[in-house]
Amino acid sequence: MFIQTEATPNPATLKFIPGRVVVDGSPVEFSSREAAGRSPLAEKLFDVPGVTGVFYGSDFITVTKASGEWQQLKPAILGAIMEHYMSGAPMLADGAAQNEVDLDGQDEFFDEADAETVDMIKDLIETRVRPAVANDGGDITFRGFKDGIVYLNMKGACSGCPSSTATLQHGIQNLLRHFVPDVVEVRPM
Repeated sequence: MFIQTEATPNPATLKFIPGRVVVDGSPVEFSSREAAGRSPLAEKLFDVPGVTGVFYGSDFITVTKASGEWQQLKPAILGAIMEHYMSGAPMLADGAAQNEVDLDGQDEFFDEADAETVDMIKDLIETRVRPAVANDGGDITFRGFKDGIVYLNMKGACSGCPSSTATLQHGIQNLLRHFVPDVVEVRPM
């Protein structure tokens, strides 16, 4: 098994591409050791000293570190990923559906009168933004829309990335404002 690695715009996050499906459905984020309890691989990755976050995309895994150098962390991370795939164990041990829309328990919020606008925003995010963000090892989800402000949740490599503010304010905000005149601003949530 050959696992490729790619740098992400976030220097604290590295993208691992196993050449196989990671999750079938919505991405899954583990931001703590406790949250990793539902995934045998995420638990093993949190055993690597310095690892603070794990994110599963459709065909990639991103790992975020708080400390340590990638040269020292990479062999242990690659070993854990390879061992997991060779064992045949499931990615999620608790039997939960891998396509759970929202693992953080937050509901979307918007006024019902804005439903058509929200549908356009979601479509743009799904078709134009998410694929680009996934290339960088992350994910972005719609959280809400109120008073012309779009609230988005950034995950994986995008969470805590130094360039995420620029991505939101210049890239995504400009795109949404161009296609959806009701959008005034985009904010992280």
